[in-house]
Amino acid sequence: MPKVGMQPIRRQQLIDATLAAVNELGFAETSIQQIAQRAGVSTGIISHYFKGKNGLIEATMRYLLQQLTQTVQQKKAEMGDQPEDRLMAIVHANFSTPQTDHAAMKVWLAFWANSLHQPELHRLQQINHHRLHSNLKFEFMKVLDPHRAEQATQALAALIDGFWLRGALMNDEMNLSLPIDICRTFIQKQFE
Repeated sequence: MPKVGMQPIRRQQLIDATLAAVNELGFAETSIQQIAQRAGVSTGIISHYFKGKNGLIEATMRYLLQQLTQTVQQKKAEMGDQPEDRLMAIVHANFSTPQTDHAAMKVWLAFWANSLHQPELHRLQQINHHRLHSNLKFEFMKVLDPHRAEQATQALAALIDGFWLRGALMNDEMNLSLPIDICRTFIQKQFE
């Protein structure tokens, strides 16, 4: 019988092991056995908590999405209440350390690729897409008319995703100041 209170600890161990395994081996080469070995548990524990590799990948993505949401909230609390400040909080959160860590970036790339073929991952991707769009548009609508707000939202989302993707595909460390500065300039131009 499992120890009381161990489930959250075990789940996090397995998520951390998934991030490490995908970082080292890539998504396709990562097996349940390798993840279990890194976490120091049996493969049966993965089946028990996640019903297999796909469930574990889904849980890992939920974890990364939750981290992103928390970071957006934290950045918004740190910055001012003006729409420009709040938009920059979203930009900073998307380029924050939890999201630009090599392991997280590789899992995000695998998630995006696999979301095209796996309905549950696709659903998570749609939630993430709509959340970003909604958050950006809400702030742009405070200053711009609906048509311009939608255009600015689409453009800023494309800048964030594009810079993030380019950074994820590089072997070097991502220069975070460049995309943040370009996004800031774009936002400022929308409000002129």
